[in-house]
Amino acid sequence: MSAGAKKKAAAQAALDYVESGGVIGVGTGSTAECFIDCLAKVKGKIDGAVASSEASAARLRERGIALLDLNQTGALPLYVDGADEATRHLHLLKGGGGALTREKIIAEASETFVCIADDSKLVETLGAFPLPLEVIPMASGLVGRALAALGAQPELRAGFTTDNGNIILDARNLKIEDPAEMERRLNCIPGVVTVGLFALRGADVLLLGGDDGVKTLR
Repeated sequence: MSAGAKKKAAAQAALDYVESGGVIGVGTGSTAECFIDCLAKVKGKIDGAVASSEASAARLRERGIALLDLNQTGALPLYVDGADEATRHLHLLKGGGGALTREKIIAEASETFVCIADDSKLVETLGAFPLPLEVIPMASGLVGRALAALGAQPELRAGFTTDNGNIILDARNLKIEDPAEMERRLNCIPGVVTVGLFALRGADVLLLGGDDGVKTLR
């Protein structure tokens, strides 16, 4: 089964967590796009969605799904999003699409976070995929030096600006042995808006599409 088919299978399985009459949070990226397409088929079941990026908002609009503001909805029953890496402990590395800050806000505001991915995203240790950090532009040098001191090779994501008007630094070769502690440490660097580690608030459910169907980790 192709990676695309595995993503679609995981996205379809996430529909089982969508309750009637609710508002759900929707993430960003190719797997989240699969979920939006699946959600469009049952859009009459929900009141609307909160998007984690302008790209996801546009896709939701195209599919006829009402967009709502998180400040108006309050807490959400469900958030569905993908990941660049995930562990069996449900710690995630996210932000390949650059939407990590809004993703983290919606995850924190949600009762249940369902992460959907193909089974290649399951890893023993996070960090083979470069770790994104959203950074205020004037702090890029300061944050880059702090990352270098931790043994990482920081790289500016060229030509990219987040929906919040900031830049992304991708930290390569960072050893992430304790994801929660690393998340706390990086969040304390002045100029860091947020980091693409979702360990302090990880997933509640991980749906992994594979050749033998969708596997559920809790």
